[in-house]
Amino acid sequence: MEMLKDKLCLVTGGSRGIGRAICLALADAGCDVAVNYAHHSENADEVCALIRAKGRRTKAYKANIANEAENHIMVEKIRSELGPVQVLVNNAGITHDKTFVKMTYEIWKEVLDVDLTGPALVTHELLPGMIDKGWGRIIFIASVIGQMGNFGQTNYAVAKGGLIALTKSLARETAKRGITVNAIAPGFIRTDMLKEMPQEVLDKLNAQTPVGRLGEPEEVAEAVVYLASPRSGYVTGAVLNVNGGLYM
Repeated sequence: MEMLKDKLCLVTGGSRGIGRAICLALADAGCDVAVNYAHHSENADEVCALIRAKGRRTKAYKANIANEAENHIMVEKIRSELGPVQVLVNNAGITHDKTFVKMTYEIWKEVLDVDLTGPALVTHELLPGMIDKGWGRIIFIASVIGQMGNFGQTNYAVAKGGLIALTKSLARETAKRGITVNAIAPGFIRTDMLKEMPQEVLDKLNAQTPVGRLGEPEEVAEAVVYLASPRSGYVTGAVLNVNGGLYM
């Protein structure tokens, strides 16, 4: 069902993993999709080819979301080439793990810039257009780590917890403007980010997760489609857990 037919969506970090799955699921729901990427142009081009095969408009846009000037240029290009963005999925993120006592300022700032300030900057660019139209969907991809913390990931936990706080505050500011703002907090999802983990660590994660397995990117993507759709119009300021019961 094309619940989002002819809506234009921007997915940051859309070239791989969860972002790729989100782009394809939104295209299946009828969206045209602007695919943001930072480094992997060939992956972004592949995602765009798959979206075109579904009959939707799409284009890839390179930008480091932590850079305000690059965000502005990207948004202006999207407006001129595809139109106004009505659905924003703030998915892009990085990790750089260290215990807090060993963490340098540069490592702290790198993760906070991309994972928290970056989504805020993109949202700030696009929000006025949504207010003018009287309709919009903003979705932040947070993390279970932002809810429960994790050893060696204080920077990542702070950033993702900050996204949850941003979600709740922005939802209050925009609710009467026809805009909903929600977050999704995935658990451990089968993406490239987990490929470096030893099998014994993955086995422990599965044992700690009530459903007993890793999540799939498509399971996060389906949650995004729901929150982006007209059916979720009475849902705002929510954090939707897609974590197999790891955190309740």
